[in-house]
Amino acid sequence: MSTLNRPAQPVGELTLQTLAMPADTNPNGDIFGGWLLSQMDLAGGVIGKRVSGGRVATVAVGEMAFLRPVPVGSVVSCYASLLEIGRTSLRINIEVWIDGETTDTPAKVTEGDFVYVAISGDGKTRPINTD
Repeated sequence: MSTLNRPAQPVGELTLQTLAMPADTNPNGDIFGGWLLSQMDLAGGVIGKRVSGGRVATVAVGEMAFLRPVPVGSVVSCYASLLEIGRTSLRINIEVWIDGETTDTPAKVTEGDFVYVAISGDGKTRPINTD
């Protein structure tokens, strides 16, 4: 099969998977964008903690576009890709895909770049050990 005919596939490591529930909807019955953003932040934090060897904090979120609504009952999957490791920070791309009763195939709903900084127990920036 040529690459033009293949369905799009998630990029990155499946880091978090959850179910979109009715309590997370807006007045139109779709999932709030803020709820998706929080799931993405959790997924990035999982990778950030593992790579940095400890506590991380979110310091920035790059441009995001919501590509389609997320219906209640969708399985929401966050895929994370480590893009860059700095002295104290990490840049991680996170894609969100859904699979559910209203989608025949998995569908990408958003993506964004998140920046995390490694912090010590007292909340101060710490270097990331890359050895």
